[in-house]
Amino acid sequence: MSFFHPGMRELQDRFEGRAVPDRLADNRMRTVFSGTDREFIETSSFFFLSTATPESVDCSFKGGDPGFVRVVGENVLEWPDYDGNRMYRSLGNIIRNPRVGLLFIRFDGTRFDGSARLRVNGTAELDESGAAREGLPGAKRIIRMTAEHIFTNCPRYIPTMASEEASVYTPRDGYTPPDPAWKSRDFVKDIFDKERG
Repeated sequence: MSFFHPGMRELQDRFEGRAVPDRLADNRMRTVFSGTDREFIETSSFFFLSTATPESVDCSFKGGDPGFVRVVGENVLEWPDYDGNRMYRSLGNIIRNPRVGLLFIRFDGTRFDGSARLRVNGTAELDESGAAREGLPGAKRIIRMTAEHIFTNCPRYIPTMASEEASVYTPRDGYTPPDPAWKSRDFVKDIFDKERG
């Protein structure tokens, strides 16, 4: 599946163009988990899961002890489904449409390869076998995801929650936020230099 669909391309073309998105995709998007991705995922105590069907869109919080999400293959991860509210909004969407998006985010100031945000998009399936749940206390079933797109994002709008400090990049009246560091990276710097002047 293409990283950018026609709707995304339409807006890129209408607004700032394709140059930055293409450079970001070429330099940040991958299809195999790196060691840094594994560390980010396996030390996270939560993530956000998005699912959708033509009738339903859902975003949910998934949490557990660090390590509850495991990278089990070069582009495969899995997590346990614990006891919940029994609405099965996410899982119901998955059985109708396996396409999912995961957002791992760190509010404690920790950075992995300069980022505090890791996005993983792909397809998911449910595994209700006893073998899959073995060694995972409280797991009702396992959700196994095959990643198609793995990419980090700039951490500029993420607040540091440990000390309750707002991100320095949040726009405010009378305040000009600094440029994020990623805009000065070799693979995009020339684009921003042209825009500035």
